[in-house]
Amino acid sequence: MHVGLNLIYLMPGRTGGMETVARELIPALAAARPDVRLTAFVNREAASEQGPWREAAEWVPLPVRASSRLDWVRAEQTLLPRAAAAAGVELLHSLGATAPLWGPFRRVVSVYDFNYKLYPETHNPLYGRGLDLLVRLGARRSDRVLTCSQSTRIDAERLLSVPGERIDVVPLGLGAARDVAPTPERELRDRYGLDPTRQLVLTFSDRRPHKNLLRLIEATRDGAYMLVIAGYVTAYERELRAGIADLGLEERVRLLPWVSDADREGLYELALGFVFPSLYEGFGLPVLEAMARGVPVACSNAASLPEVAGDAALLFDPHDTQAIATALRRILGDPHEAERLRVAGRERAAQFSWEATAAGTLACYERTLSGWP
Repeated sequence: MHVGLNLIYLMPGRTGGMETVARELIPALAAARPDVRLTAFVNREAASEQGPWREAAEWVPLPVRASSRLDWVRAEQTLLPRAAAAAGVELLHSLGATAPLWGPFRRVVSVYDFNYKLYPETHNPLYGRGLDLLVRLGARRSDRVLTCSQSTRIDAERLLSVPGERIDVVPLGLGAARDVAPTPERELRDRYGLDPTRQLVLTFSDRRPHKNLLRLIEATRDGAYMLVIAGYVTAYERELRAGIADLGLEERVRLLPWVSDADREGLYELALGFVFPSLYEGFGLPVLEAMARGVPVACSNAASLPEVAGDAALLFDPHDTQAIATALRRILGDPHEAERLRVAGRERAAQFSWEATAAGTLACYERTLSGWP
């Protein structure tokens, strides 16, 4: 089997969960089936990337600037099909929700969520409409669609008009691997201005409206802890900072950019609780990441998050600021509940692995090449 991997959308350090999937899934595919040839088609920015995912596949750089959405969309529909055909791939798996509409090979596309459709304020209106069109056309022209949760599968059937028998549900693994030493506490506190006298609550989240961060910030108003929000910075940052200032929380809330792997692990070690208040997620990798590290989790009860968290997290209504605040008080103020969540979280996270994701993905490839159903 010769599988092509469409990664021309990927900007290292800026693509969030879709980058995590690529970095973790590709080595797992190679380990599970050494007889499968993997060829990854990448853009200029990603061409110099190193690591296990690079070693697991042959990389074919294309003259594409991922920083230009128009550039990579155009290349996906023109350069990529020709390059994949020239490489002789039998199946092309597009890992970034959009996919080429033609080519002499079978096609699989991974669709992770529909925030652009359900929460259009998340994106520029023109970009949102364009993404909606590209995802729908790519899914309809693909042989099979991969989703990462039953919740997303239901959304895909409804929003993409793709028959359910052409959709496979393959849950993701544990998010980013814990493969670096954590930054020491004192260095972290000095670097990010974290008050050593306060407890720390953590979340990893891009700055986008559907992530519900303004309600989370408001929920911390009556607490004594510090809230750290780390993630990809967007134009929405201005609104968040204005909200922090209006509430007088400048000393207790820190907005950090995308942090290094070492800093990420250091923040997990410092955190007494992890909170994820998103209004909509296709899966919710950060929830599993925190659980795997033994951090008590409180998260939204919306979309796929209850499916992922099970009974190993405190679930709250993300529209209810008081419910968020109550969940955080339970984690920080009830040692028995915090310990229960630590134990339950580790057990829950252990049920998800990239090996299982690779096995499910390879089964999808086999079904695609066999023409089933």
